[in-house]
Amino acid sequence: MDKPKIMKVVIAVIVVILAMVYYFSTHKRTNDYEDILTNNIVVENKTQEKAQTEEKSKMKVYVTGEVNIPGVIELEEGARIEDAVKGAGGVKAQADLNNINLAYEVSDGEKIYIPNVAEAGEEVSTFTETSTSNSNSNGKININKANATELTSIPGIGASTAQKIITYREENGKFQAIEDIKKVSGIGDSKYESMKDFIAVK
Repeated sequence: MDKPKIMKVVIAVIVVILAMVYYFSTHKRTNDYEDILTNNIVVENKTQEKAQTEEKSKMKVYVTGEVNIPGVIELEEGARIEDAVKGAGGVKAQADLNNINLAYEVSDGEKIYIPNVAEAGEEVSTFTETSTSNSNSNGKININKANATELTSIPGIGASTAQKIITYREENGKFQAIEDIKKVSGIGDSKYESMKDFIAVK
């Protein structure tokens, strides 16, 4: 093979090599850019989801009675009465906490009343609702949220039994099913049958 032909072959090989280097270099940069863009989108989506989750996890309760700073307190979902009391600046010296279950899990919109020691001999509901009605869309009374007055609107429930329901709720947490109301002292099968169509737990 003469020298001119060899030169042409060498030049052709060099051109091919340069073309391949350019192609793979460009392709890699494009993939890197796409990876960065994809990662940024994933991070941004996760950040937005986290922000939305945090926003949904907030709730407000109203704390009144023997606390230092009564008023509406913002809490995280799953907060307890203890957290609400702390948010209200703690209790005053004359507060009576003997009959309050500080570990009770509160719900959005609830009212928490901390009584005075002078009320120790009286029937005082320490855990009530700010809402004027705790009935659901079917008109049933939510036994997890209803106050004493609302509970007495249920057939077979008087003032004494209503207070027992509230006390049970404070000491044991929310009812998981309507049948759980039979765990309250004084509510047997017959009384439950008369009220089951009028109560709900959500």
